[in-house]
Amino acid sequence: MSNEIRPAIQDTRERILATGECLILGKGFSAMGLSELLSAAAVPKGSFYHYFASKEAFGVALLERYFRDYQQKTALLFDTQDISAKQKLVLYFNQWRSLADVPGCNKLCLGVKLAAEVSDLSDAMRQALSTGMALHCDQIAAVISDAIREGSIAPVSDPAELASFLYGSWIGASILAKVRQDAGALHAAHRQTMQALFGTAL
Repeated sequence: MSNEIRPAIQDTRERILATGECLILGKGFSAMGLSELLSAAAVPKGSFYHYFASKEAFGVALLERYFRDYQQKTALLFDTQDISAKQKLVLYFNQWRSLADVPGCNKLCLGVKLAAEVSDLSDAMRQALSTGMALHCDQIAAVISDAIREGSIAPVSDPAELASFLYGSWIGASILAKVRQDAGALHAAHRQTMQALFGTAL
């Protein structure tokens, strides 16, 4: 890993996690060896086992870190007071669609990258993925509920179910975009999401 890629982070645990995320986004969890990680992070082997009992424990910590940061970033938008719930939903899904225009966008989402790979490999990592995704769906469901109360979208029987369906659609579209190396699935997901929420493609 070049100096340009290696995170310039003083905290050793955080540097290991940040370096590992860069490597895993490029090649996957299974293909990343611990010796490669430690060399790239410029830390001794003992430092790794001081913070993580195993590679699996490192993977769990990495996913927990990823979803914590992602939820915090989403909260900055969803907790904004001067825009409507409808605008929050539009902006959120517009941001996801905008990844289609970012070179290498298929490497940006750790959740998408690891969901299929580790769910059968490690139950602990699968649970970290499940918990992180569920908490994020709760964030989306809360804004859908707010939008229903403000009258900007039609009432639905279960906002949590709709949020889970939309999130799953976008995860699936992200995987298709990665497989096809084409952003069409993300644009289609955006159109269908706007139709499901607002009855029209915005």
